[in-house]
Amino acid sequence: MAAPPASADAPRSPPAAGDRPARPVAKSEITCEDRSAEALDRLLPPVGTGRAPRKRTTSQCKSEPPLLRTSKRTIYTAGRPPWYNEHGAQSKEAFAIGLGGGSASGKTTVARMIIEALDVPWVVLLSMDSFYKVLTQQQQEQAALNNYNFDHPDAFDFDLIVATLQKLKQGKSVKVPVYDFTTHSRKKDWKTLYGANVIIFEGIMAFADKTLLELLDMKIFVDTDSDIRLVRRLRRDISERGRDIAGVIKQYNKFVKPAFEQYIQPTMRLADIVVPRGSGNTVAIDLIVQHVHSQLEERKLRWDMAALASAHQCHPLPRTLSVLKSTPQVRGMHTIIRDKETSRDEFIFYSKRLMRLLIEHALSFLPFQDCVVQTPQEQDYAGKCYAGKQITGVSILRAGETMEPALRAVCKDVRIGTILIQTNQLTGEPELHYLRLPKDISDDHVILMDCTVSTGAAAMMAVRVLLDHDVPEDKIFLLSLLMAEMGVHSVAYAFPRVRIITTAVDKRVNDLFRIIPGIGNFGDRYFGTDAVPDGSDEEEVASTT
Repeated sequence: MAAPPASADAPRSPPAAGDRPARPVAKSEITCEDRSAEALDRLLPPVGTGRAPRKRTTSQCKSEPPLLRTSKRTIYTAGRPPWYNEHGAQSKEAFAIGLGGGSASGKTTVARMIIEALDVPWVVLLSMDSFYKVLTQQQQEQAALNNYNFDHPDAFDFDLIVATLQKLKQGKSVKVPVYDFTTHSRKKDWKTLYGANVIIFEGIMAFADKTLLELLDMKIFVDTDSDIRLVRRLRRDISERGRDIAGVIKQYNKFVKPAFEQYIQPTMRLADIVVPRGSGNTVAIDLIVQHVHSQLEERKLRWDMAALASAHQCHPLPRTLSVLKSTPQVRGMHTIIRDKETSRDEFIFYSKRLMRLLIEHALSFLPFQDCVVQTPQEQDYAGKCYAGKQITGVSILRAGETMEPALRAVCKDVRIGTILIQTNQLTGEPELHYLRLPKDISDDHVILMDCTVSTGAAAMMAVRVLLDHDVPEDKIFLLSLLMAEMGVHSVAYAFPRVRIITTAVDKRVNDLFRIIPGIGNFGDRYFGTDAVPDGSDEEEVASTT
């Protein structure tokens, strides 16, 4: 489907001179001490749009874009997430958007504005800046003297770009290099990106490779006036990279401008949409978002949230769910830990008792095989032995780690890993912040631990992380003291072979993603910390756990 031309009601900017690719720098990021950069700020026109600015999330204010984004309205209930089929495999490739244009044209800012306006569950931003080739010693020396052309197609590792984008479109995780512009080299640490519903790929050479073009479902060219881009480049390189004006101008005239005219500007004709004035053109960005929505609807990657929100009530709980038998003892312990008047000491004591019962119940689902041993009386005893290789516990921090002592108490030599998934309080998004897993985890039975699960978003993210580390789905056991029906359906329909084990299931989740009647903020009650400012349940929100 051809996209409408975004520039129909706006004059096209004159051909611009290109410059070295980099993230546009917000004015607030420029140091006050750098007078040259401050002087350049005055040359930049204000980005006036005539309407209130879009709300910026906490994650968008960081120097690095978030690895994953989810919409606060995204609540998987009685249907599996749309990119999975009935067998738990991805049924639809991700929708890939290419953002091209000269450096400092505002590509990254436009990408983030698109992400902000899209209402889809998973979006990942992939920057071409990460894929500069590793320089030889001689090239390093030339780069230090501003004599290396970073704006030539040969400067990029297109084979790695294509391989990375192909895996992301298939819903697989990828390792992305981290490039250091101050040293013109890749850092030792690589960052991990996980497959998404929508991929936004941005870079000056986004349309310069035929194979790469074939992977892009939509192509956008950001066309910004050359003077503005040059000022942005000067400001960025002076303030962020410690360079002088003479060096920046030299590189611009020798490499950047000729490369833009030869390699970048001609690719504008390949674009479905041209965005004049970059991030200041909110009309064009709104058109882009509308077009992406229509494409996702054609691919059946969007769905009626209101219908899904109520549909789970009509479906029985999945067979992969096992709830600890509600004996008077279990119900009595729940009564104590749910009581808001219960002291912290009692809360910890009875929570630990429930955790021990929960883990012992979960171990009964592990595979066992017949075995014979001899008793001290030299008699054979026909018993059972664990048939697996190793048991590994993985806790979703922070509440999940409270279950680790109970696991260690019943499983000798168990290995422990941790995943930190926190919710952006402004957007309701679960975000992966930290990951530490034991080596060779793929052969293990993994007990994934979190104390409360409401909508299941963080639990699903954690499961996807384990799957990306080659843990078989049927070897993952999700354990939680308390779950909401919505969270049970979310996990079960997305991952039908994951065993879900809990001590109780509550019926409802309110508009703030809190389990009703619930248990309160488990982490705050257990650790004795203060509740988050809005009074929300950390685990129930963070697991949109």
